[in-house]
Amino acid sequence: MSLSEAPSGMACPGCIAASASLSRAGKPAGPATHEVQLALPSVHCAGCISAVERGLLALPGISEARVNLTLKRVRIKHDGQQTVESLTAALGGLGYEALPLDMVALSGTASDAAGRDLLMRLGVAGFAMMNIMLLSVAVWSGAADATRDVFHLISGAIALPTVAFSGQPFFRNAWTALRSGRLAMDVPISLAILLATGLSLWETLHSGEHAYFDAAVMLTFFLLAGRYLDHRTRAVARSAAQELAALEVPRAIRLGADGEEIVDVSSLHLGDTVLLKPGGRVPVDGLILSGESEIDRSLLTGESLPVVVGPKAMLSAGEVNLTGPLLVEVTAAGKDTSLARMADLVAIAEEARSHYTSLADRAARAYAPAVHVFALAAFVTWMWLTGGDVRVAINIAAAVLIITCPCALGLAVPAVVTAASGRLFRRGVLIKSGTALERLAKVDTVVFDKTGTLTVGAPDLVDPMRHGAAALGVASALATGSGHPLAKALAIGGRSFAKDLPEPTVSNIREVPGYGIEGQLGATPVKLGRLTWVAPEFLGKEFFALSETATWLRIGEQDPLPYTFSDALRPGAKALIQQLIDQGVHVHLLSGDTAAAVSDTAERTGIVTWQADVDPMQKAAFVRSLKAEGRHVLMVGDGLNDTAALTEADVSISPASALDAARVASDIVLMGKDLMAVSETLRIARKSTRRIQENFALAALYNVVAIPLAFMGLVTPLLAALAMSLSSITVTLNALRLR
Repeated sequence: MSLSEAPSGMACPGCIAASASLSRAGKPAGPATHEVQLALPSVHCAGCISAVERGLLALPGISEARVNLTLKRVRIKHDGQQTVESLTAALGGLGYEALPLDMVALSGTASDAAGRDLLMRLGVAGFAMMNIMLLSVAVWSGAADATRDVFHLISGAIALPTVAFSGQPFFRNAWTALRSGRLAMDVPISLAILLATGLSLWETLHSGEHAYFDAAVMLTFFLLAGRYLDHRTRAVARSAAQELAALEVPRAIRLGADGEEIVDVSSLHLGDTVLLKPGGRVPVDGLILSGESEIDRSLLTGESLPVVVGPKAMLSAGEVNLTGPLLVEVTAAGKDTSLARMADLVAIAEEARSHYTSLADRAARAYAPAVHVFALAAFVTWMWLTGGDVRVAINIAAAVLIITCPCALGLAVPAVVTAASGRLFRRGVLIKSGTALERLAKVDTVVFDKTGTLTVGAPDLVDPMRHGAAALGVASALATGSGHPLAKALAIGGRSFAKDLPEPTVSNIREVPGYGIEGQLGATPVKLGRLTWVAPEFLGKEFFALSETATWLRIGEQDPLPYTFSDALRPGAKALIQQLIDQGVHVHLLSGDTAAAVSDTAERTGIVTWQADVDPMQKAAFVRSLKAEGRHVLMVGDGLNDTAALTEADVSISPASALDAARVASDIVLMGKDLMAVSETLRIARKSTRRIQENFALAALYNVVAIPLAFMGLVTPLLAALAMSLSSITVTLNALRLR
């Protein structure tokens, strides 16, 4: 990437076409021309994901359906045959309420309402459980006949309404699943609760010695406790998409003919002027018309230091205005802002299906019917072993129903993906592809571009005082008259020595495009620019054959004086390369720059293998050759000339300063400047793969141990509820270790 190609775009790097984000996920392009997102407040498990997606894909015209469990929403792509109303009705037929998507509501309110509802039902079950336990103590102490029957009746009077109220989250989900012809995870749970309650009621009405109202209520209590804890742990592991949604500002101060008015952001139009007060979050993408301030971009880019902005600077929604009022012209609002598009990209990545996700989905789908087969087999077996003891057979069947619920298996992958994407987002890394982490974990070779990737892509004046203060003063005075990157760097370098520099009066400054700047120092002509223009007679002479990037100053007829420039390394570049080499990763540097410049960068970073004067097709061919050797290649680049190589690599990363084409082609975008974020991303990718494998192992171990114990009658329904809840929570907590 040349210096002239350096973009000066929005502060927010997420302004990338969302349609490109699935290009690396291995999905063929379909005939979809429409996309709609709907909120699904009642989805809560992997079974819900499978049911919604399979149900929608069975409808005509739908090419893709992806549920995001953390955000509780579904993204649907179709060819125009469907409408929001028809999709809502179809989801209602599957047993799921669907609502128009409201990002602000999804970021907080809906989630809190669900938690409060679970907590309320949990409290009722806990209070009833304690009272029933007091009555059960009397029965256990020896109460018999009429006294025992009275205690059982009182226990039933407490238990029946409690189970009916507190068990509603399970009963509702089970009923909607059965009504639509599915066996969801809440079906065996509801069946177990009803069996325990019904058996207790039968025993009570027939003056039986044993009633299990305490067990039925305790079962409900512990199942609710497990669901609430699962709800809370997933709230802690809130996704990067949720965090981005939470940055959206619902209202803005618009300046109109009648002065200031507070309006909904959705009602703003292009060209409107809004007032940003100090301390407020930026509600729109826009161009600063007047005012100066400092902007905090830490939540979007990971950069901790505020940025000074003034007129003509661009702002992105989600940033924070720190010190001064600003008048901003709206360039994008609502769903068109870079923040909203970034949230869409992250959500798409979280919804994508990796190899592990597909494996978990297939296992959960096959496992759900098996749960009921296991329970029926347990009931028949124990009826035969006990000579027809229905009570024992039902208890064991209920325990099998509960303990074999595949919740842990369904949560194994999404819990890890959500935790990993959230952590990396806070580190300034935007994951665009849901399969990127899985591919990144296998990387053993990294290929870097130079300019704009390992280096900042801006020239840095080397040794400003090499020709003395007088010459630097003249060069700096000429340089202020040009917008060329080298002239800007020289002017900045000169200003850094402003206290010691003379201030020569250079007049008649004129820029000659493509060559340089000229002027008059008194009666003496002065020039700054290319040697071919400044002093062509010196071309070819040994002293003037510099390999570095340089601009030349000539005062009168004196010999031209070179001012050389280097491209400063990005923060963390050297440390990243050293860390990769220490880990045994093969590192290569490919650049279209000159051999001298590439060699200098390679030496400064410690890269041994490098190539200069490489064109875009050669870069892509080099990546292909590495893959042909069995290498798993990560490409890190930022320019248009890197796009083919970025696409060719197994996984690709671009910095936020990259051209749009490079960012679209990449799986991951670094929103900050520090390249050490690449190391963090590689580390999290490897840890994520290990956590997923650990979760599969935990779920498998749980089933291998728990199912035989339940089948042998060694686990009560109550213990089964505890074990099932603990397995789900353990999987989620293991994923949270990434945070």
